[in-house]
Amino acid sequence: MTKNSISFSNIKKRNTFYFISLLFLFCFGCKENIKEDDRFVTFRIDPEKQDIQLYWKNNKGEIMKSIDVLRNNVETQHKKLVFAMNGGMFEPDNCPKGLYIEDFKILKPLDTLQGTGNFYLEPNGVLYLTQNNRACIIETKQYQHNKNIRFATQSGPMLITNRKINPIFQKNSKNLNIRNGVGILENGKLVFAMSKKEISFYHLAEYFKNLGCKEALYLDGYVSRTYLPEKNWIQKDGNFGVMIGVTEPSE
Repeated sequence: MTKNSISFSNIKKRNTFYFISLLFLFCFGCKENIKEDDRFVTFRIDPEKQDIQLYWKNNKGEIMKSIDVLRNNVETQHKKLVFAMNGGMFEPDNCPKGLYIEDFKILKPLDTLQGTGNFYLEPNGVLYLTQNNRACIIETKQYQHNKNIRFATQSGPMLITNRKINPIFQKNSKNLNIRNGVGILENGKLVFAMSKKEISFYHLAEYFKNLGCKEALYLDGYVSRTYLPEKNWIQKDGNFGVMIGVTEPSE
């Protein structure tokens, strides 16, 4: 074998390696960059770098209920609300439905009962944030409490589990509604999405899957609201229990 043939062989191997590397990055590394769907208002957050919290009552013990009240409340703390969304289902008196933890305190216990309504569609799940600002979405039956959980909210059903759409959803379902949910990406970032128009559970779950979420949890239906000024989507009303808010220091 000549020197030139050896060089040519090495070049081929090197080019093949580069091609495989690029293919790998395309298939697995850029899912987070998939174009968002115009049917949804979408917000991504890195919980380790941004200030995300769950809110229910103000410091006077009053249930805040609406995004506008939440916004006014965080402004008194010299913060700016950059994103807000209802954070799970609630009882008629605006108490959280199922588990609710705020600043490490369990204010409502985990609900492992069976019942009717979306909350009890199997499996339901929990979104929680740890003391180290890491997020997790997990099925209720797998949830185990520990002292490092700072915030948690329970809702249901799970939209995505282990990268798969919940099999109870039907692609051609006529059960359409405004819907919102939260998903978690491979890198630990969270994705919040709310449909702008009525949509099925299946297509909401499909959207989170297409974004690369490994797990996703349904939050609520027609009552849902989103506050996201950076995308000119400003809904300040609502009559909720728990709300999710992302803030930054005000200037």
